[in-house]
Amino acid sequence: MKDGSVFSNKNLYIIFGVTLTAMMGVASITPAFPDIIRYFNISPQQVGGLIVAFTLPGIFLTPFTGILADRYGRKVVLVPSLFLFGIAGFACMFTRDFFWLLVLRFFQGVGASSLSSMNITLVGDLFEGKQRTAVMGYNASVLSIGTASYPAIGGVIAIFGWQYIFALPILAIPLGICVIKCLNNPEPKNKSGLHSYFGKVWKIINQKTVWGLLIINFIIFLILYGSYLTYFPLMMSQRLGADSYHIGLMMALMSVVTALMSSQLGRINQLLGLKKQLVLGSSAYLLASLLMLISGNYWMLGLSVIVFGVGHGVIIPSIQNMMVGFAAMNERAAFMSLNSMVLRAGQTFGPLLVGVFYALKGLNAAFLSGAGLAFIMLVVIFAMVRERKTMEDQR
Repeated sequence: MKDGSVFSNKNLYIIFGVTLTAMMGVASITPAFPDIIRYFNISPQQVGGLIVAFTLPGIFLTPFTGILADRYGRKVVLVPSLFLFGIAGFACMFTRDFFWLLVLRFFQGVGASSLSSMNITLVGDLFEGKQRTAVMGYNASVLSIGTASYPAIGGVIAIFGWQYIFALPILAIPLGICVIKCLNNPEPKNKSGLHSYFGKVWKIINQKTVWGLLIINFIIFLILYGSYLTYFPLMMSQRLGADSYHIGLMMALMSVVTALMSSQLGRINQLLGLKKQLVLGSSAYLLASLLMLISGNYWMLGLSVIVFGVGHGVIIPSIQNMMVGFAAMNERAAFMSLNSMVLRAGQTFGPLLVGVFYALKGLNAAFLSGAGLAFIMLVVIFAMVRERKTMEDQR
């Protein structure tokens, strides 16, 4: 089957929908952070709690959702997750107390906990070989389009009031109905006992390259959710006096670049091996963080987000493509849920970790810490990641 024919697969568009929903929970609200800070009279560190409350449940729940998806099927996990995400997220629109806003964000995060692993698991279930590589790139492009669109959409909506950005999650409800009626996915047939099942999952995980990829993924989301998504909007507001609309447009530029790079993953994969792709992405993070540190005008900011987008567009789908090939269908959801748990941990601790540097040394320290984390990524890549064949390649 040619790569182009994947677009005739209706399941692909459900995967895209899940991907867009998974990104909605954070990307759409960050341009409104300055407005939320003023409305509730809270600090920049406190507004980061809206990200922490959303991502925290994923650290603990994602492994369980993966196990359930392997044992009982993908839909059993995916449908309730989408419904809870939509209902709790929409309810945020009606609260005027910051504590209850955090509580509702927590429950929305419970619903979101499985989404960022289930979409990649479905790609692994439905596609193989070069087709899977291409689809992984397309899915990462869709993710980036969502990341580009949501800040812009959120910025426009926030002009009328920060609370209206929480109308978007209700879109998860019709997607859940579509999953029930339209998703045609091969379900795992897990008849082995739990001891055997966990043994197989552990054997997949306990490899040096896998541990290296997990560490890199953790650091990526420390940078993305710490330095970039939390403090980049505040930097634009403080240095340039930018409003939510212009913040959203600048953040959208990064995501457009990411989408363009991700869509070319098939070609990039032919030119560069995995390790070189990871080095390219990490180096771009390092350079972008240093540029953000010294940026004082829109031109310099634009250059920094373009560099960031190039790195992000290469490294994210490359890691996902490598990870999904390590496991067979019967263990894939649990394995990918571990990767998602690590991702959620980075999302959760990123604002907290970078917030410590911000509290100690101010705004510049938020981006200097991002550069330091990118350097650590490079060390991990050279020390732990090896070019090797995945389980699928070895067949």
